[in-house]
Amino acid sequence: MKKFLKGVVTFFWVAVVTAVVLAAAGLIYLSASDYSPEKQEELDIYGSPTIEAAAGDKIKVMTFNIGSGILTDDVDYYTDGGSEKRPGTTDSVNENMNAIAKLCTDQMCHVNLFQQTDIDSTRSHSIDEASLLSSGIYGRASAFAADQKCAYVPFPVTGFVGKVDSGLLTLTRFEPESAQRIAFDEGSESWPKGIWSKKPCFLVSRTQLTDSTKELVVINVNFTQNDDGTIRQAQYKELCEFMQMESAKGNYVIAGGNFSAALPSVAKNSGSGETDVYTPCELTTEYLTGGWKYCTDDSTATMRLVNKPYSDDSSVYCTDGFITSPNTIVENTKTIDTKFKYSNHNPVTTEVTLVK
Repeated sequence: MKKFLKGVVTFFWVAVVTAVVLAAAGLIYLSASDYSPEKQEELDIYGSPTIEAAAGDKIKVMTFNIGSGILTDDVDYYTDGGSEKRPGTTDSVNENMNAIAKLCTDQMCHVNLFQQTDIDSTRSHSIDEASLLSSGIYGRASAFAADQKCAYVPFPVTGFVGKVDSGLLTLTRFEPESAQRIAFDEGSESWPKGIWSKKPCFLVSRTQLTDSTKELVVINVNFTQNDDGTIRQAQYKELCEFMQMESAKGNYVIAGGNFSAALPSVAKNSGSGETDVYTPCELTTEYLTGGWKYCTDDSTATMRLVNKPYSDDSSVYCTDGFITSPNTIVENTKTIDTKFKYSNHNPVTTEVTLVK
């Protein structure tokens, strides 16, 4: 009996030591391969559309957080208090991405801004969603900026997320002069959590206007979501400072995306209130003065929590929209009510005229 107990104890300690060694080795590997982007990086641009932009043009822009192509209306996801870690199949994600591409094509936008676009992630079955959208929405130039990139996310312990490579994708019918990834100063986690957490940024696409020294500057954003609002406010302030700088040059500025908060044009108390995983946040006008426009359509919610499949009593909010510079006229902004069929966000479009 003593020999048996001794064997059990020995096995236990061998197992513990092995687990610790493997965990340490894994952490060393993840640290060595950590994605560490610079404050500003030039991005590759693929495709070469020939459409030119000029002062006086009316431009239609769409923003759509596609939720990695997996957060469809029937999904509950672990990050929001649900249970699923890898919803769907390769076929279902491909089918959903094709449906998203068709929806966007039908809207006939000049610029499409996508957030949470996976290019090689375990959760979305390693499908290159950026390539699917670029080929499915024909005739656009594309630029991609990663905001989460990790060889292996070791959480949750009940079913690891695995590899993540995801970010912002901008498609444009205009020929872009350049594109940059600019890191937010706030929002990145410290080591070791920072290895697998998001590294928030915004994607800037620049198009030289015809017969003008001015540029059309389109900014794709996806703010931090799971904080008390402090980080989102800091990211908003930094974005506003960048937009003011571009506007001071005479450029036309359009920023769109998932602000993870209510823009000033959203009615007070819209949404379904605070939950354990999401704290509503309201952005103010104090950082932008002198005719900046906030473009939202809060008649329809743009984001739902994925703590359960979508239903009429789901927690929903208006967090997606646009901000445009004083030298623009906003003609129309509309949320496309998909009933969250394709993602935990609804797409939003806006039509903006560049004032001569």
